[in-house]
Amino acid sequence: MSKNLLKTLALTAILLSSGIMVNAQKTPYELDPNKNTTVTYEEMTDYYASLLKGRKDVKLIDVGSTDVGKPLQLIVLSKDGDFDPVSIKSKGKAVMLINNGIHPGEPEGIDASMMFIRELLKGNQLPDNLVLCVIPVYNIAGMLNRGESRVNQNGPKEYGFRGSRQHYDLNRDFIKGDTRNSRLFQKIFSTWDPDVFFDTHTSNGADYQYVMTLIETHKDKLHPELAPFMKSRFTDELYRRMEKAGFPMVPYVNPKGETPESGLVSFLESPRYSTGYAALHNTIGYMPETHMWKPYKQRVESTYTLMKSLYEVAVHESKELVALRQKIKESVANQVEFPVSWKLDTEHVDTIDFMGFESGKKKSDVSGQERLYYDRSKPFKKQVPYYSHYKPSVIITKPKAYIIPQAYDKMIELMQINGVQMKQLEKDALMEVEMYYISSYKTQSHPYEGHYPHHSVEVSPKMMKVQFYAGDWMVETDQPMNRYIVETLEPQGMDSFFSWNFFDAILSQKEYFSAYIFEDTAADLLRKDPKLKQEFEDAKKNDPIFAADGRAQLEWIYKRTHHYEHDYGLYPIARAR
Repeated sequence: MSKNLLKTLALTAILLSSGIMVNAQKTPYELDPNKNTTVTYEEMTDYYASLLKGRKDVKLIDVGSTDVGKPLQLIVLSKDGDFDPVSIKSKGKAVMLINNGIHPGEPEGIDASMMFIRELLKGNQLPDNLVLCVIPVYNIAGMLNRGESRVNQNGPKEYGFRGSRQHYDLNRDFIKGDTRNSRLFQKIFSTWDPDVFFDTHTSNGADYQYVMTLIETHKDKLHPELAPFMKSRFTDELYRRMEKAGFPMVPYVNPKGETPESGLVSFLESPRYSTGYAALHNTIGYMPETHMWKPYKQRVESTYTLMKSLYEVAVHESKELVALRQKIKESVANQVEFPVSWKLDTEHVDTIDFMGFESGKKKSDVSGQERLYYDRSKPFKKQVPYYSHYKPSVIITKPKAYIIPQAYDKMIELMQINGVQMKQLEKDALMEVEMYYISSYKTQSHPYEGHYPHHSVEVSPKMMKVQFYAGDWMVETDQPMNRYIVETLEPQGMDSFFSWNFFDAILSQKEYFSAYIFEDTAADLLRKDPKLKQEFEDAKKNDPIFAADGRAQLEWIYKRTHHYEHDYGLYPIARAR
């Protein structure tokens, strides 16, 4: 062996040990000639440990233990080596957050981020005005549960599973926070307050020509100043760049009917979803959805291209975006009315160009029944209806403050994780406040993500004096987190804490009457109260069913006594006016 070769090998070993040459390393995806491999969890952690070693401009942070015991990690790239989010914000820098592997069976973002971070670290070319935060994999338990669980997906060879360790879909858990992972994510989001958020996915559904489709924070849910800024400065530019790169995009394919030709409906992400949750923080959010039946190589390349494009646009727009979000936070603190539920506006319909495949029906070889199919030999480009407008169905006027009984620990914890400013009452106090009775609601008949969610909620407000105690929580509504506060605490909110069963105990009575005893009490009440007697007789006269139901008549009288449980159906969160 020559002396020169020995010197070269020695120098290489030194450089590798110092972390200077790690940028040359390849990912398992890149090493596969067919580009049909996604990294394992162990390969990913080893890769980042090597890639980041010895660098001063990037930091790997263990945020906390996930549901499988392994830490949720956050990679932070900051040119000046400042990794204090408060300090970063004080310098006027923008923050972009990328989340990968919420569904590890959709792993494009995991592989794309490994390459993207490597390329950013080459040549010390990080920008001065933006800090990048990356969650390399969010659902670690799902990534470890490796196999081939997505029957409709074209590669990679093996990949992770959609569900978490407790079998939750983590992209339904952002507001209710049932899992450790969700609470850790909310901590990250509140701490770093990202200006731009990017959550990588793969779609199911109809067949079409696009590799990449896109969900963006819905314009009708964003602040009215942030929505047009997002469209003109970000979304339009992303579509232009992706077209130029050979990956034309279309909004997420959510057909109004059976096939896309029937029209597309803009996806409305309530706060259970990541981009809907981001909207509560006045953050621009994007959820890329690659098409599951396109080759994995195309899906990774399109994800990488969109990730890079968004990063570059965020760098370019950082100064104005940071200033606008600060202005909006101040505006939201003073905002009086808040929509908490929306419905599709079917009267206002746009059109959109769509590149699909002709669809049809033929006899199924399995059932013999008529089945849907797409003919990839017959591509088309045509305009289809696009339903992209939503209008508020419930608008709430905020109170001066909400008062939360200290008994509701989980809800209070979630509020604190999300940066809601709260203070505890110092002494017991009897206050006149507005309370709601839950007058009606409907409940989903089948379990959904560990719950039976309520919907179509109606409330009856009532002013009353309520006893509160030292340690109960006052949440004033003069703060930037007002949207989160109102949309979670108002029972009629699409993803309110009430809708997610946080308060189901109030929906069942705790005290009842024994009919054989109460019969005599009821009769005595009617004898002593002529007005009550007349109302009772009128009720029987006007309702034959009621007149034939003795138990219902006793219940009617019971509800008008001081014995009746007047806290039944009383929503416990007070509105201080």
